[in-house]
Amino acid sequence: MEFVGRTDSLALLAAARERARAGHPQRVLVEGPAGIGKTALVRRFLRDDTHVLYGAGEEAESELAFGVLEQLLGRDGTGDGSRPGGGNGAGSGAGGRRWADAHAAGAALLEALDEAQGAGGAPDSDDRAARGPDTPRTSAPDDPGLSAPDTSAPDTSARNTPDTPAPYTHVTLVLDDAQWADHLSLQALTFAVRRLRADRVLVLVVVRDAEDTRLAEGLRRLFTADDAVRVRLDGLGPAELAELGGGMGVRGLTAQAAARLHAHTAGNPLHVKALLEQEGAGLLEVLGEPGVTPPAPKSFTALVLAKLAACSPAADALVCAAAVLGTHCTPADAWEVAGADLLDEERRAADVLTALEEAVHTGLLTESPGDPLIRFPHPLVHAAVYHQLGPSRRAALHLSAARTVRDEAHRLRHRALAAAGPDPELAAELASLGRKFAAEGAWANAAGQLTAAGRLGPEPAAYEQYTLEAVECALLAGDVPDMGEVAQRIAQFTPGGWRSYLLGRLSLFDLDRAEALLADAWHRCDPAAEPVLGARIAGQFAALHGSMSHGAEMAEWADLAIRLAPDDTATDMIRVLRLTGLAMSGRAPQTLAALAPLPDPALATPAQLEELLGRGTLREWTGDLTGAVRDLGGVFGACHGRAASFRVVAATALASAEYRAGRWDDAIVHTDLALSLAADTDQPHIALYCRMLAAQVHAVRGAFAKAQAHARVARVYTAGGHVNPTLWAALAEAHLARAQGRPEEVLAALGPLLALAPRGDLEEPGTVPWADLLAEAWAALGDEKHAVQALAPYEVLATQRGHHGALLVAARARGTLEAARGDTVAAERAFRSGLKHAAHVEAPFDRALLHLAYGGFLRRAGRRTRAGEQLRTARDLLVRLDAPPDLGRCERELAACGLGPAGSAPEREPRTRGAALLTPQELAVARLVASGLTNRQVARELVISVKTVEYHLGRIFPKLGVDSRTRLVAALAADEPGPEPGRPGSGRAP
Repeated sequence: MEFVGRTDSLALLAAARERARAGHPQRVLVEGPAGIGKTALVRRFLRDDTHVLYGAGEEAESELAFGVLEQLLGRDGTGDGSRPGGGNGAGSGAGGRRWADAHAAGAALLEALDEAQGAGGAPDSDDRAARGPDTPRTSAPDDPGLSAPDTSAPDTSARNTPDTPAPYTHVTLVLDDAQWADHLSLQALTFAVRRLRADRVLVLVVVRDAEDTRLAEGLRRLFTADDAVRVRLDGLGPAELAELGGGMGVRGLTAQAAARLHAHTAGNPLHVKALLEQEGAGLLEVLGEPGVTPPAPKSFTALVLAKLAACSPAADALVCAAAVLGTHCTPADAWEVAGADLLDEERRAADVLTALEEAVHTGLLTESPGDPLIRFPHPLVHAAVYHQLGPSRRAALHLSAARTVRDEAHRLRHRALAAAGPDPELAAELASLGRKFAAEGAWANAAGQLTAAGRLGPEPAAYEQYTLEAVECALLAGDVPDMGEVAQRIAQFTPGGWRSYLLGRLSLFDLDRAEALLADAWHRCDPAAEPVLGARIAGQFAALHGSMSHGAEMAEWADLAIRLAPDDTATDMIRVLRLTGLAMSGRAPQTLAALAPLPDPALATPAQLEELLGRGTLREWTGDLTGAVRDLGGVFGACHGRAASFRVVAATALASAEYRAGRWDDAIVHTDLALSLAADTDQPHIALYCRMLAAQVHAVRGAFAKAQAHARVARVYTAGGHVNPTLWAALAEAHLARAQGRPEEVLAALGPLLALAPRGDLEEPGTVPWADLLAEAWAALGDEKHAVQALAPYEVLATQRGHHGALLVAARARGTLEAARGDTVAAERAFRSGLKHAAHVEAPFDRALLHLAYGGFLRRAGRRTRAGEQLRTARDLLVRLDAPPDLGRCERELAACGLGPAGSAPEREPRTRGAALLTPQELAVARLVASGLTNRQVARELVISVKTVEYHLGRIFPKLGVDSRTRLVAALAADEPGPEPGRPGSGRAP
């Protein structure tokens, strides 16, 4: 029958589609109670759309990792899940194993959306796309001002030939019944939607209640925000119900009868149709008698079973087999499974197409031309059929399904569902497969298999062991929404090493409790007999000591974990913990020298990639910023398949090296990316160092409000008294106060570190410098005694380590202190010492501050000529860095010397020409494009969509006055300052 009503809702959806076609991605939420017609509305809206990715949640499969995403992306993950339900479907194939976590899956979804839009498919599409959305492209029929495509012609928009430019079209992504979607798919969708900027994409989420707690919080915020479109469906009106009845063959529904039917059912189309099917024309008589209460719809199950009872044995068997296989399957698989339900003569007398036609005719199954799958028209139909199966018949069909499906995980799932009770052999097989997934880092799939194993474990001990391992995998997958509830459940288990270990892992926010539990786990564990458990406990001890900045202990435990079970420590950061722990305890140069040669990150094994991340971090700490950026940039580019926590750490480490190297725009891009990754997986606590970095770089750029916002977030996490959150919050606030010229606030921020320093390796030169900030603040306030107490230990340690970078900042602080004391000879000696170390230091900001402090000292000593030399050197560095707060101080010092800024006008003003006109994100895109990457490679590197890359290029080209990628390279090369003569890194070999 024809679709009825919903004119206003369709108009809202159509308007959103037009905005998406114009390059403004849209988020639409369709909400309403069960049976209200949400899916029917969406199907009507999509009737003329040719580019649709469709997925639907199902209550019975809400725990199937990435099940909905498999529907959207199809069996091979390439985005072939077009048309409503056109994907491979949850549970078909082993798709979930391809993605380490929701971030990797979300990146795959972004790529699928790019493919569906037609981006990047033609030879010159990168240059053509870079011209921006306002430049005519004759190959894009939906561009403004061009004629609309002929929708009656065969759709070729997703197929490009070498001689045909890639067309651009809008894409609609639909997630139906989102309240039943698996959590990881929701996280992946949230990740992708957050990164749509200039894409022609309409994302439509269908849900019963936007406040449903099963929805991911990030997704809810996105689709209930002010700039999202919300379509709330209520019941159909009386006139529409009359039209609905006529379409179903129940004619003569008067206005009064329709009003009564509306009052009786609240216009719910599902209930109305159930009544019309149940009662037919007899419903008219009931509705025509005001004193008679119309009947309530029979249960959905009864309705479905009535249809099923009318089917032939072959159609009945096909429908029941399909129900066992899921909400959708291939007809061939369903017919194969149905063989267990048919007598030989019944099977010989029937065929799959005849049985399918009968099932479709009765409304129990649906099929569409070109769609290889058959489906149930509604999840309730599937549930009604499945649950009416008796235990014997259901088990037989599941066993038949286990012989039919090709994926090992699904074979075991069907065998598990066929089991009549505990089955130790099957439980062991499930656990073995789960542990195999865990070794591959497919934590979500591992958790599912181990949970199933727990249900089939014959003994309580087996159930508890499998459950503990399942919870661990769920933790690593980021899919434990209520850790407190899980901890309470595990606490009821029999005391043992695994129980204490996991409770300790769940308690890392309570350091004392975590340490006690891990100590108990270690006491109960025999590492020689249980090396895997021993390695896990040791790895958590390493993380625990790392959170307290205990470098030596962290390295010792990490080393033990690697020796016990190098490939099974349940963390992909163990080698990083070992290397950084050694560096924090003063052994960075020796550790770097002892590292074996490592391959290019693109060729590295997972263990080697960890070591590359550690090596890059140590190179930054020892002052080799060129090597650090090279290592860490390679790691970040190669870690897309790793867990979210690893990618957050990699992005943060890269941003840290970029900040020290003076590449502040890149640092902003990578801190933003790390913070977004952490937020998307509900793990903001793993990015507190990144918060400090973001506050620091925004502070030196003069963006004080942004810096303050990051510092405020970091401060929230200090309530537990942990060392690291306190450290990062203190440094964020101190760097902001320094940039603002408020020494008293620097002291207030850094005060807590004086108490923390004895508890950890917080004073190791090159790691987290703060003693110089504290000493300069004390000196500025006239308290030389406290300044000396803060600075002297750091000077001694820097001298022992021979660390040029640390000695430079210490010399600057010492010169400032001695000048405040009035000892000009000692001040001069300190500043000159700093200049000697500066010859070995790459960090441009540290050198700029040294020249600025020295120049200010010389100016106050009346030596204006030499002061001008130092101040102009500082000014050149600060202009290149675009550091307005310190540049302003430098300009004031120059003015006090009676010296105006040197150079031509364009050279005097920072951020006024060339690359300086670009935003940090634009500059990151421009640099990657200039390095030779395609738009798609740039998108993958920055975890954004290809359309967003094109959008940025459309702004970059006119800003730089170029019209091709070749000229972009030349423009950036001309504008980028080269290394200063004699500076470290200016001629260093790779």
